[in-house]
Amino acid sequence: MSAKEKAKAKAEQVMGKAMRKTGHIRGKKTTEIKGAALGLRGKARERKEKAKDYFTR
Repeated sequence: MSAKEKAKAKAEQVMGKAMRKTGHIRGKKTTEIKGAALGLRGKARERKEKAKDYFTR
């Protein structure tokens, strides 16, 4: 897993979690949902990179 892609995946997860919390506190459902989607995209990116590393060995 390249360091750049790993950092990008982790940043998306952190930003997604922050957006979810902010949306929940402010009562904005759309922001909360967008944050959840961003977090899931980060997790998917991380899993993709791990799978790529597994098959290149």
